[in-house]
Amino acid sequence: MDRREFMGHGIGALCLASSGLSSLQACVKHFNPPLQKKSLKWWMIKEDLSVLEKFRLIKELGFHGVELDSPDDIDIQEVIHAMQDTGLEVPGLVNSVHWKKPFSHPDPIMRKACAEAMKDAFVLCQKLGGDTVLLVPAVVNKEVSYDMAWERSTKEIKKLIPFAEQYDVRIAIENVWNNFLLSPLEAKRYIDQFESDRVGWYMDIGNVIRYGFPEQWIRILGSRILKIDIKDYSTKLANEEGVWKGFEAKLGEGSVDWTAVNQALVDIGYTGWGSAEVSGGDKVRLADISNRMDELYAA
Repeated sequence: MDRREFMGHGIGALCLASSGLSSLQACVKHFNPPLQKKSLKWWMIKEDLSVLEKFRLIKELGFHGVELDSPDDIDIQEVIHAMQDTGLEVPGLVNSVHWKKPFSHPDPIMRKACAEAMKDAFVLCQKLGGDTVLLVPAVVNKEVSYDMAWERSTKEIKKLIPFAEQYDVRIAIENVWNNFLLSPLEAKRYIDQFESDRVGWYMDIGNVIRYGFPEQWIRILGSRILKIDIKDYSTKLANEEGVWKGFEAKLGEGSVDWTAVNQALVDIGYTGWGSAEVSGGDKVRLADISNRMDELYAA
């Protein structure tokens, strides 16, 4: 829709007149924010409750869904019942094997274990109505070189694509501190080599602050982004107390420019899930996270 069409609908004139916004894109974002659904990770819920009670709690707090680990010891039938009872969604799963047994591992048995975990996650994800399985594809260290991590993980992911198609899910590659895929241009190249819409990017906002700017990553990766992890990071805390301390910043109080992030998401046409991945806690802590997410979504 161009500016003339937008203004012709009336809503544009109302928006610009009432808010005084000079940017048409900012006006569109006001009515159609890029982040529209709130999720969190299952492990963040620290209350001693049943599966159903946990679902009811996070619904009460304003969340629309929750991401589970796979494999996990949670009773899936209880999850399905809780979803039906509350209307909450499980938008995706997280492969809980990929860090200790990554596709970059020199032992083929370890790589096979990761692949089998992914296949099981595909089955479960489809059963729960989700559409992504998060994967950390490789870990570079003293024993595993960068080029070998690229080669091994690429080979293993290519073998998974037919299974992802079969179960109608997508492999969402996440950026973490794994010494691999350290720039958005490289991440883009990595995703594009698969030539498949079954492989995309799970954009973790806070993880890139140490060595980049999330809004730049977002614009470069564009439509490859499947989901967003909501996390902040304080370079001030990192510089004063150590790099890992940066993650202790509360949402909205770190170094992330959330207004710039939202604008970048608008620019690429992203609308959908944001999932909190921060230290969890009891009802009070989770309520604070939910409220802070609302503020970031509106930034």
